[in-house]
Amino acid sequence: MVIEYKQLTVWQKSMDLAEAVYHLTTTLPKDELYDLVSQMRRSVVSIASNIAEGSKRGSRKEYAHFLRHAYGSVAELETQLLIAQRIYKTKGIEKHLDIIVEIQKMLSTIIKKLTL
Repeated sequence: MVIEYKQLTVWQKSMDLAEAVYHLTTTLPKDELYDLVSQMRRSVVSIASNIAEGSKRGSRKEYAHFLRHAYGSVAELETQLLIAQRIYKTKGIEKHLDIIVEIQKMLSTIIKKLTL
């Protein structure tokens, strides 16, 4: 039985993270709108999007490929959150970083299972 991507905990957590990051980015300075804010939003959207797209591809190999893209987007977002924290002393980053660690672990596990 194939699990629908919307039922995957990793996709659900990615969607929650996307919502949280969108809220967080509204607190950053307006002059970051086309720089850091835009990058963070693209990265976080890419995570859930790649999980969904990969699940609809025809093979385990392609699915793993898209999950690796999602994993890369997670690392990109993590870096951007750390930049926001360092430059703007943004509060609440730690809870997002904790979710990122969870998502990374889940993606890594799924990728390993798909590539066995």
